[in-house]
Amino acid sequence: MRNDIYQVKNRWKIGLLLTAILIGLAATFYSNHLVSALQKQERKKVALWAEATRKLAEVADLEADLSFLFQVVNDNSTVPVILANEQGEIIAHRNLDSAKVRKPGYLQKQIGKMKQQHDPIRIDFQGGVNFIYYKDSFILNLLKFYPLAVLGIIGAYLLVAYAIFSSTRRAEQNRVWAGMAKETAHQIGTPLSSLLGWIEILKTHEVPQDILDEMSKDVDRLEKITQRFSKIGSAPEISSQNLVEITRKSMNYIQVRSSKKINFQFNLPEEDAPILVNLNLELYEWVIENLLRNAMDAMEGIGEIEITIGSTSGYAFVDVRDTGKGVKTGQWKRIFRPGFTTKKRGWGLGLSLAHRIINEYHDGQIFVKESNLGKGTTIRIKLPHAKD
Repeated sequence: MRNDIYQVKNRWKIGLLLTAILIGLAATFYSNHLVSALQKQERKKVALWAEATRKLAEVADLEADLSFLFQVVNDNSTVPVILANEQGEIIAHRNLDSAKVRKPGYLQKQIGKMKQQHDPIRIDFQGGVNFIYYKDSFILNLLKFYPLAVLGIIGAYLLVAYAIFSSTRRAEQNRVWAGMAKETAHQIGTPLSSLLGWIEILKTHEVPQDILDEMSKDVDRLEKITQRFSKIGSAPEISSQNLVEITRKSMNYIQVRSSKKINFQFNLPEEDAPILVNLNLELYEWVIENLLRNAMDAMEGIGEIEITIGSTSGYAFVDVRDTGKGVKTGQWKRIFRPGFTTKKRGWGLGLSLAHRIINEYHDGQIFVKESNLGKGTTIRIKLPHAKD
């Protein structure tokens, strides 16, 4: 079936999504490996700093060359550390926010955060015991979130690119739609003019009037179809119309041309009062006829079609319900895409055309309200009320 293209498209989407996830996992794994390696390096650096501190505390000879030890202590310019004694009194600190270290309780809070990240390093010397508390450096913290930042940027870029390509593709589809529709209207127009001429000629001959009437009806129908196609791709003329009357007329047209085994019902929640909406007569009739034909195909010529019209404070609605095969939940939105069909000989354009007419030309909505396999489907049209 022609909806295979959407299945292939969905498989590609899933495949690309899984590939992106695998790339993200690989990047995250490698980044975590780097973070772990840097954490080990930073702990070695702090341990070396602690050893140098211990040595300085034990040195008794004031004339000894302590330049190397001071160099080790001063070399730590990235890892935040706090040196405290056994009673918790702070002796020294490095690489902390200089604007906050004088605030009461700041250093104690930092010790608490450091304990959550790493176990303190114990320094034993002759005068007692000290502890060095430390936490990951700013660079290491940046590296932790680097994969997420990169994935976020790539994801945003892909979304923007997808939106641009989708918009371009829709614009191309719209041009194709409009071109095909106008070309169809042009092609129909030539033989239609000829038929009108032949009818006028036949009127001068002894041709039964009922035959001429039926031929005139068919020609009128072709003229209406031509008008419908000519309006695709251009802004149609919108005017205030009685939704009840137009919908009933469209249903009656299809009913007299359908199987007698199909029961049509037309329901109004209140008395037959007009419901005014802004719409284009020819295009709206086209939508209703498409919905009714799809319903008849779904029921294979036997069943019940029910049209219900109602009105709320914000909009009017038309529900078209059938007792056909129903639609799977996962296909509720896909049935309005061009080319999607479950028929062996269908082109999948009827519902797509209905969606375009209602959503783009009438600022309304058309969607599957309810559907159950083997029981039928209800499609709802929502249209804004006509403004006074």
